[in-house]
Amino acid sequence: MGHMDHFSAGWATPVLSYVMACVGSALGLRCTVRALDADGASKRNWLLLASFAIGSGIWTMHFVAMMGFGVEGTPVRYDVPLTVLSLVLAIAVVSAGVFTAGYGRSRVMSVVFGGLGTGVGVAAMHYTGMAALNLHGAVEYHPLLVAASVAIAVVAATAALTLTLIVRGPALTVAAALVMGLAVSSMHYTAMFAVRVRLAPSSAELPGVTATEFLFPLAVLLGSFLFLASAYVALSPTGKRAESVATELLREVELSTETTSEPAAATIATGTA
Repeated sequence: MGHMDHFSAGWATPVLSYVMACVGSALGLRCTVRALDADGASKRNWLLLASFAIGSGIWTMHFVAMMGFGVEGTPVRYDVPLTVLSLVLAIAVVSAGVFTAGYGRSRVMSVVFGGLGTGVGVAAMHYTGMAALNLHGAVEYHPLLVAASVAIAVVAATAALTLTLIVRGPALTVAAALVMGLAVSSMHYTAMFAVRVRLAPSSAELPGVTATEFLFPLAVLLGSFLFLASAYVALSPTGKRAESVATELLREVELSTETTSEPAAATIATGTA
């Protein structure tokens, strides 16, 4: 068995990966709340942004953490198509869970099925990403730890949606994001402790790319998107606030129209006299 190191870069990778998971979760959960106060295309767009935020957030968390992963006795490479597939899969499966939560008539059932879909999306992303690993040997898994990692993902996603959709409030949304970020990180490292590598020493060149060649630039790109989108959502008015702003603007337009029409009417009256 090959000796694995999950923290070869020190505590930088677990801390940064946790931050990315929290940012993605906070943005996604906040967008889901916005969707509940919207209708039509606006509702759909908020849910799409929520799906992309959570999916890309957990993907970024996973691969930032994987930058600290190494196996003694073999280099590690990543298959690009499978790595991209893990991102697409994360967004797609999380999207199913988020849309279920957003459009469900029963809030309880929405949370249950939404949490299940989102949790399964987290697990599917992780194990698809692990399938992208290329090394001199075979990757094996401890079944009980795999099951535990999936259970952690589902329970955490359900708890986060419960805090966000049933017990409403900005403070609880932040708490839900911290809980979900911690759970996603816990799921990741639980799943990684389930890994066993059976080495098969070889001098052959491994296919794929290193983490710094492909994963780091993409993680930086997605991370930048998450931070900018979070700032936009935080600064943009809520549904009620947006309605209030629109009402105020309409009132100002009506007042300015009345003010303009009064002098015009007086001028016409004078000319007539």
